[in-house]
Amino acid sequence: MRLHMNENTAGCSPAVLEALHALTRNDVAQYPDYDRAIADCARHLGVDPSWLVLTNGLDDGLHAAANRARTFDLAVPPGAGAFEAVIVEPTFEMFALAADAADGVVVRVTMADGFAFPLEAILAALTPRTRLIFIDDPNNPTGRGVERGAIERIAVAAPGALVFVDEAYAEFSGRTLIGPLLDQHRNVIVGRTFAKALGLAGLRIGALVGHPDTIEPIRRRQPPFHVNVFAARALIAAIADPEYAAWFVAQAAESREIIYDWCRRHGLPYWPSEANFVLVRIGPAASAITAAMAARGILIRDKSSAPGCEGCVRLAAGVVGDTRTCLAALDEVRTS
Repeated sequence: MRLHMNENTAGCSPAVLEALHALTRNDVAQYPDYDRAIADCARHLGVDPSWLVLTNGLDDGLHAAANRARTFDLAVPPGAGAFEAVIVEPTFEMFALAADAADGVVVRVTMADGFAFPLEAILAALTPRTRLIFIDDPNNPTGRGVERGAIERIAVAAPGALVFVDEAYAEFSGRTLIGPLLDQHRNVIVGRTFAKALGLAGLRIGALVGHPDTIEPIRRRQPPFHVNVFAARALIAAIADPEYAAWFVAQAAESREIIYDWCRRHGLPYWPSEANFVLVRIGPAASAITAAMAARGILIRDKSSAPGCEGCVRLAAGVVGDTRTCLAALDEVRTS
């Protein structure tokens, strides 16, 4: 039972499998045509296709943004050293990896008490060399959302930097920055993935959304056929079945409440989440408990080494039956 990767634990929509089975030998032998996938995705996200670029999973989008940051606005002044990328910890590990791969220097800002979004600390960390700011909303692993108006303040304070907002869990939070803000602040890019609510993690497809002035240079630098035909067809089918995604989002919401109740009964600290997972401070035995759960075939994520997450595990909140099975096993492991 994979409850450590925040995947759709029910699997993809049956419509996706039907679309994949419908592919012909010629479909596989030919380079993909993305027109339908781009049009459907743009309509799904409420933007014109010129505001969107498909990526080979959102990780590909993170690397594309980091490479674009090297030349965004004015180049880093001669002699100033490498560009800087600001990240807020704890956070998604790929942010730092993408910045490092683009030869950026990672500047780490730690969240405030209770994992509150550290807006003032981020603003204080900005320098003339800042070219990239990575923010996940909601945050991974805490599940907490970014306070209203914070992204706008950062975008204004860092006009020469790309502000990359990772909305991997937007379907669960019900919030997105996609809209007029991206026109008002053209240095903001939103990253979306179809791995979570839509269940396409194994096919690797995501999207970047932003003003065409910002997105077009990224599009020009992407390989011409970097998204495979299976992923493109799957995306079309998944978008066309919103009821399935809505069902899984509802399952995740119910599972979160079940986890909260379990934590309260056991007196364990947790953080209310806007995503399909919950961070729980289970205590010094977090690593041992994670290993014991794995021995039972249930994978959860030990986050003890992440800043501020000492003694914490992250539990995916997906299909309700899986959540109940996981918590029952945790009860047995913690008392054994």
